[in-house]
Amino acid sequence: MKKILLIATGGTIASGRTEEGLSPKITAGELLQYVEEHRAFCEVDVVQPFGLDSTNVYAAHWMKLAALIESHYTDYDGFVISHGTDTMAFTAAALSYLVQNSSKPVVITGSQKPIDLPVTDARTNLLDSLRFASDGRAHGVNIVFGGNVIAGTRAKKERSKSYDAFSSINFPNVAVIRDGRIIFYIDDRNLITEPVRFYHELNERILLLKLVPGTDGSILHRLFPYYDGVIIEAFGVGGLPEYGNVPFYPEIRRWRAAGKMVLMATQVTHEGSDMEVYRVGKVIKEEFRLMEAYDMTLEAAVTKAMWVLAQAGEPDRFRSLFYKTVNHDILLGEV
Repeated sequence: MKKILLIATGGTIASGRTEEGLSPKITAGELLQYVEEHRAFCEVDVVQPFGLDSTNVYAAHWMKLAALIESHYTDYDGFVISHGTDTMAFTAAALSYLVQNSSKPVVITGSQKPIDLPVTDARTNLLDSLRFASDGRAHGVNIVFGGNVIAGTRAKKERSKSYDAFSSINFPNVAVIRDGRIIFYIDDRNLITEPVRFYHELNERILLLKLVPGTDGSILHRLFPYYDGVIIEAFGVGGLPEYGNVPFYPEIRRWRAAGKMVLMATQVTHEGSDMEVYRVGKVIKEEFRLMEAYDMTLEAAVTKAMWVLAQAGEPDRFRSLFYKTVNHDILLGEV
């Protein structure tokens, strides 16, 4: 029988009503009491490093979770993290970079309604997660939610209330879970040829800039002192405007000359960027050798940039690390 560590962090799944609205109140041990069926296939220990609405979760918490997994890695066959849905995709992506080559599963789950309600998705999601974490084929970082198993770098919350809140973007589901049965679409355990590796640093000085019509480069000028890298969320397949009092071109030159990361991404959820299609993207990409996110999710691009900047001191090293595929995060990268 597999031994699983349940790591509770708060979120809707553990929330109760207060005068100010829902807030995490249910403990890790209490969560487990709602899914007694797990006793048929696994033994579970519980730990609760924090209890937060996931709106309040950021890089310090991701590193705390990775450190907790590292300290208990040899003690358990798998790990399940209960988490709020709002930043779950960021946490799953970050853990994909902080915990690499894991032959053991790290599963993140949560719910759209608290677990103590008569009608809720919480009990199904938690039980499915424990079941998946107990399967000998499971490995690496994945989200289990609404019967879908999604690679940690490919998940995005696309619905704010529905039970099928998460989708796998530009990549198929790893598996689905139906009536207690796990059906794998991707079984790549044999591709893990290196031992698990834990990373202990992220650089949080990453700016995500979403363009709106009328934005000019003055925003980059003002924020230059505060960030080591910028991800520009552009329109369509990618490009930069040529209007405004402060053009983007000299500001991009300034950031690149200072050794800062400049990465282009797209506001469009599906199919990714391709800056070489239109002049507004091709010219600036070639002039400054800009990187682009291609088919990556924004959540993965942001957290990978944090990981890359913490590991690489040289701009050329940014490129090679960013385009190294981790947990299925990028299919269309370049060198």
